[in-house]
Amino acid sequence: MDQLMAIRAFARVVEAGNFTRAADSLDLPNATLSKLVQELEAHLGIRLLQRTTRRVTVTPEGRDYYEKALRIVRDLEDIDHSFNAESARPSGYLRIDIGGSTARDVLIPALPDFIARYPEIRLDLGVADRAVDLISGNVDCVIRGGPLSDSSLVARHLGDAEMITCAAPGYLKTYGVPAYPQELKNGHRLVSYLSPQSGRAFPFRFVQNAEKIEIKTEHRIGVNESNAHLATAVAGLGIIQTFRYAAAADLQAGRLVEILAAWRPANYPFHVVYPQNRHLTQRLKVLIEWLKEVFPTRLNG
Repeated sequence: MDQLMAIRAFARVVEAGNFTRAADSLDLPNATLSKLVQELEAHLGIRLLQRTTRRVTVTPEGRDYYEKALRIVRDLEDIDHSFNAESARPSGYLRIDIGGSTARDVLIPALPDFIARYPEIRLDLGVADRAVDLISGNVDCVIRGGPLSDSSLVARHLGDAEMITCAAPGYLKTYGVPAYPQELKNGHRLVSYLSPQSGRAFPFRFVQNAEKIEIKTEHRIGVNESNAHLATAVAGLGIIQTFRYAAAADLQAGRLVEILAAWRPANYPFHVVYPQNRHLTQRLKVLIEWLKEVFPTRLNG
């Protein structure tokens, strides 16, 4: 058995979701691909894939093996690429983890430029507000906002996003427009953003000159995903604090109105983060430089 080829074949089946697409991408007959995977399973003594007439499902053992073996495949691709004089352009696969509203409003609208510059780089976006483990999750880098707590990671600052407080016109007509942050404690409905990690509600924060105010009240609704959090405000369910870039379209269309503009929260820093001990491939290098170029303007564009 050609174990390396079998590992590549298995990894491609996992990524493609079926044998036919995987075989086409590797330019192999379907029967050859199936035989390679069967030989790998026999060699390991475990079932990697569950096959039916309609679909292929990765077993728990297969998922664990894929995550470990994929690192070997990528390292070999990087080695081959570094010694190939004809491969002047960055190529290969990158997995990026990013929050929902940042993906929708900042990264994805800018991606056509990146793809035009680096057409041989393949991207997978893991979109969720919940942070992932960069090692076990096979993620090359994470784009996240907020303070950094893990000193074992390398972080590159991408810019700072402006935060605003806002609500729907219908809500403000019913409950009134607050003039000071303290008024939020008197009959107003707040929709809190919940930490995807701890489930705790982030307090409403306000800054004016040197004065800082933090409002902690019982929220009527809590949401742990950024796009859904914004949708609650548009629906008139209450007041939220969010990124200006996330609310920009709704502000322009009149679906949301900024309030307490003189008391805007402090700007929110964004970073691209990756493990210290991970080999910084050429494709990851160009991605980071591109992110540093486009994010500062798009976070507040």
